[in-house]
Amino acid sequence: MKIEFNHRQSAHCENGVIANLLTHHGFSMSEPMAFGLGSGLFYVYLPFLKVNFAPGFSYRPMPGFIFKRLCKRLNITIKREKFKNPLKAQKALDSKLQSGIPVGLQVGVFNLVYFPDEYRFHFNAHNLVVYGKEKDNYLISDPVMESVTKLSTKELEIVRFAKGAVAPKGHMYYPIKFPKKLPLEKAIKKAIKATCRDMLAPVPIVGVKGMRTVAKAIKKWPKKIGVKKTNHYLGQIVRMQEEIGTGGGGFRYIYAAFLQEAAAIIDKPILKEFSKELTKIGDQWRDFAIDASRLYKNRSSEFDGYTKVSNKLLTLADNEEDFFKRLKKAIK
Repeated sequence: MKIEFNHRQSAHCENGVIANLLTHHGFSMSEPMAFGLGSGLFYVYLPFLKVNFAPGFSYRPMPGFIFKRLCKRLNITIKREKFKNPLKAQKALDSKLQSGIPVGLQVGVFNLVYFPDEYRFHFNAHNLVVYGKEKDNYLISDPVMESVTKLSTKELEIVRFAKGAVAPKGHMYYPIKFPKKLPLEKAIKKAIKATCRDMLAPVPIVGVKGMRTVAKAIKKWPKKIGVKKTNHYLGQIVRMQEEIGTGGGGFRYIYAAFLQEAAAIIDKPILKEFSKELTKIGDQWRDFAIDASRLYKNRSSEFDGYTKVSNKLLTLADNEEDFFKRLKKAIK
């Protein structure tokens, strides 16, 4: 059984799954629009959650939140299922495929056999679409891959029931009800306001305040936990920003594209100026990542390298606080 499904490569897995699933159901959706409507731009520092023996740093909300928010704002009903039993999970997936319904899955990355070795580590918030089955192989549309691929029944079971933080537990999801017309204009305004609220949240580990908390911690880590551990933490920051889930700079570019697309839909040309500004902030995130990577790879000759990286992140926090305050006013 094979469903006619249009695979499109995207920068980020959950955005790509959303855009491809909705487009499959007749609602043309770009990746930036999916990301923006789901308020995907976020920042959170989780010192109490260890991932690969380092604190959690996330540039996105929890897995599934982007899709959940988008569907709520567009009046789309989605069905989500989790399982304790792998056999029941497989039967539920097969049933949907037999009914001609492509299904989104949350999976672990470490055992995805088609991923390059350097990208396979313990990260359980990856998303992909299963659009068919041929004998013992499931047909996979992984939006971060250039083309479609396959996983055997056993291979898919392993990644669906990966262990560790944010374990997927066989999580599958798919839309089941749509409005006649998507209320895009209303949804865009609500989504932008929510993103501004998230990034300006009065919580020390969230948004621009979370960025400042991390920046101040970077200055203290070398003396507090040692250079070796500090470098491991910096590696975690860069990995989560640039390699896993697109992250800092990449997400700013995607959100900038969303603002540009939204400008025409809600007739607010000023959003195009915000789009250009956010692209420049994205470039600053990339510069921050380069400096941080030089430190943890011991390629920086600067004695005060940790202070420099910390100050760059503090500057980013200041720039984003100003940006989102002005965007909040502009969207009223």
